[in-house]
Amino acid sequence: MAKLDTAYFVFDIESVADGALVSRMKYPGETLSPAAAIAKYREELLKENGKDFIPYTYQLPVSLVIAKVARDFHLLDLVALDEKEARPHEIVRTFWEGWQKYNRPTLVTFNGRGFDLPLLELCAFRYGLQIADWFAEDARSFDQPRYRYNMSAHLDLHEWLTNSGASRFNGGLSLAANLIGKPGKMDVAGHMVQDLWDAGRAAEIHDYCRGDVLDTYFIFLRSRVVAGDIDLKREHALIESAREWIEAHTDQFPGLKRYLGAWGDWKSPWA
Repeated sequence: MAKLDTAYFVFDIESVADGALVSRMKYPGETLSPAAAIAKYREELLKENGKDFIPYTYQLPVSLVIAKVARDFHLLDLVALDEKEARPHEIVRTFWEGWQKYNRPTLVTFNGRGFDLPLLELCAFRYGLQIADWFAEDARSFDQPRYRYNMSAHLDLHEWLTNSGASRFNGGLSLAANLIGKPGKMDVAGHMVQDLWDAGRAAEIHDYCRGDVLDTYFIFLRSRVVAGDIDLKREHALIESAREWIEAHTDQFPGLKRYLGAWGDWKSPWA
């Protein structure tokens, strides 16, 4: 029944650099180990622009969490793909196959058009996966799912908030979540993922990704209030239902307990 009810995939990706690719492409002839190549490239990026995040073209996904959401906006489930082994090729294959099996639900992201979807498309290219329904090259351009303004296929909440990039949204996902009383970034941030992965702390990456997906889900709900799909009373009921789901799964996923510990409630200025 959940498969039939699922209308939205709210998701997020955490990724790490492919050190062998970095070594081969950035430093040919230097015979750098993958770890050394990543370290060198990060140091160069830090000097150039103050940030050491390696571009997505050199990245591989190691955590992808999906909130399955019903057509009535209820949270149905929260799943991490290939969680135990975190194999990039399996994460990507499972994502695209799942999108098909669930009858191509609307994808919901925060800045997914700038990172998550390009990475998933590039990985399909890398691994030779067919995703013909996503490209839909025989359809009219505005009916193709990857068309930038096709919100029925992909609702990028960052683009929705900025009118497709017309303004700059300083503060990102964390700020948007805090505006509605939700945790945002806690003890882990995106720039820490590479170091966590190198230290063998994959579980913390999955927990971090779950938190980002929950924040994205709650931002999605508020966007539906603003767009007129639901009212604040309905949003409150959906949030309470999601909170109950989170509470019921804290023993299974310790990161959810930390998420609840940072939980806040939006305060209406008219109350």
